[in-house]
Amino acid sequence: MESDLIIIFFTVALAHFLALLSPGPDFVLVVKSAIKNDRSKAIGVAAGISTANALYIALCLIGVGAILASSVSLMIALKIIGGLFLMFLAFQALRAKRSSYAELSIERDEQKSGETSFLKEFVTGFMSGILNPKNLLFYLSLFTVVLTNDVSQTFKIGLGIWMTTVVFFWDTAIIFLLSTNKVRSKFTKLAYYIDKLTGAILGMVGFSIVKSAFAK
Repeated sequence: MESDLIIIFFTVALAHFLALLSPGPDFVLVVKSAIKNDRSKAIGVAAGISTANALYIALCLIGVGAILASSVSLMIALKIIGGLFLMFLAFQALRAKRSSYAELSIERDEQKSGETSFLKEFVTGFMSGILNPKNLLFYLSLFTVVLTNDVSQTFKIGLGIWMTTVVFFWDTAIIFLLSTNKVRSKFTKLAYYIDKLTGAILGMVGFSIVKSAFAK
């Protein structure tokens, strides 16, 4: 049984990490925050995203995720709300003027008062993670297909903690990479265009999610 648990762990861990390597709305938000905010505030996005992931993992562990996934109306509502939220973020990015990026520099210790905060970034990351129906379906598929009743709840919880931790440290690693002077200097010079590109991506993803909610 111990060897089986090792196989299950590496199977789930590999599938989870490969999913992280695939850029999605959460990844885009991490990049946006990293190039626009100092490290201490940008980490709020990573914390929010990982918290949302932890909540979905917990729901799947106690069986609520299966109930949500089986309810067509709830899933449709989740898709619509999530898609509209991403489209709202896209609208904010696309409407921003070039002058809004004038304050970006390679090294920053302070942000203009009221511009953002760790809490605001946390809420943005959490909302992105919790309103993305793909997150729920991804974790639900992992816990229902790979894990069986023969696997102890302790192992499942440990696996959930592992995945939550990996999400946080992966996003934090991206933030730290973009906060180094050499990398950040290149990104900040292109910040205006990067923000427009990521905004367009968020808008398209959000639109596709809303569209899929009305698809038969």
